[in-house]
Amino acid sequence: EVQLQASGGGLVQTGGSLRLSCVASGFTFGDLSIGWFRQAPGGEREGIGCITSSDGTTDYADSVTGRFTTSRDNTKNTVYLQMNTLKPEDTAVYYCAATYARGIPTSSIDYPYWGQGTLVTVSS
Repeated sequence: EVQLQASGGGLVQTGGSLRLSCVASGFTFGDLSIGWFRQAPGGEREGIGCITSSDGTTDYADSVTGRFTTSRDNTKNTVYLQMNTLKPEDTAVYYCAATYARGIPTSSIDYPYWGQGTLVTVSS
């Protein structure tokens, strides 16, 4: 059974940091690209970043570039999203998603496998 487990969300003040983790099981992890998405209350799902399987290339949405960084530890089947300088507008449920697709998959339609989400709340 394939499974993605996102964790690490919580309540943080403006300017603070959080690190999210996404643990994958049941996959050939080294062949997976992992994407991060978020959905704010009443909003649409937004892609915020991804890390590829091939060479660990990363890509970020403009809204988080320079503040968020994603990395992977293939020995632990885990991808991380380090979020710094958090803003109230970063408040959302954050999801990790997985795909075996090639290239740099940035759209939600590229990802057939999804975790359950973890809530990040940034207070002003």
